[in-house]
Amino acid sequence: MECVFGLVGNGFAVVVADSSAVSSILVHKSKEDKVMILDSHKLMGASGESGDRVQFTEYIQKNVALYQFRNGIPLTTAAAANFTRGELAAALRKSPYHVNILLAGYDKETGPSLYYIDYIAALHKIEKGAFGYGSYFSLAMMDRHFHSNMSVEEAIDLVDKCILEIRTRLVVAPPNFVIKIVDKDGAREYAWRESIKDAGVAPA
Repeated sequence: MECVFGLVGNGFAVVVADSSAVSSILVHKSKEDKVMILDSHKLMGASGESGDRVQFTEYIQKNVALYQFRNGIPLTTAAAANFTRGELAAALRKSPYHVNILLAGYDKETGPSLYYIDYIAALHKIEKGAFGYGSYFSLAMMDRHFHSNMSVEEAIDLVDKCILEIRTRLVVAPPNFVIKIVDKDGAREYAWRESIKDAGVAPA
């Protein structure tokens, strides 16, 4: 019951993801961070098969870093999105990755941006988007409340509305969510929304 969603506001972009690592009927952990910081001004939120998600996002992260190391300049958000889309497309007919991605970033020239990249390598620039079962509810909430040039406070309030709706309406709702933001000051973790914590190991 994964959920990743994001939106673009006035001078920033937000990416939110659930933090449950699930296999079949088992929950392995409830603090799995599914929003990777690609570089100083880029975020990648991913959903999909756990192995594909971890392997592919780490592969993209290291190649983005390699490009900057070789050339001395970072990839723009659009370039990183197109590189990611190209790698998914190349793998599609060999060993496809079952992973869906929201890539957010901030560039000095163009400001914040958000890209939707699905597992069959479709790429779109968007202002708001979501993946997973929670997308049924988060997209509905964003359609109702989202507007261009939202402030950070308005965006986080909308994020909280989406999380509440997912927890209320989804039959097996993920309990914890991580919120990350990217703006002119860089990409960083903003907050967690937790309803349960991982249990520690019981003493013998």
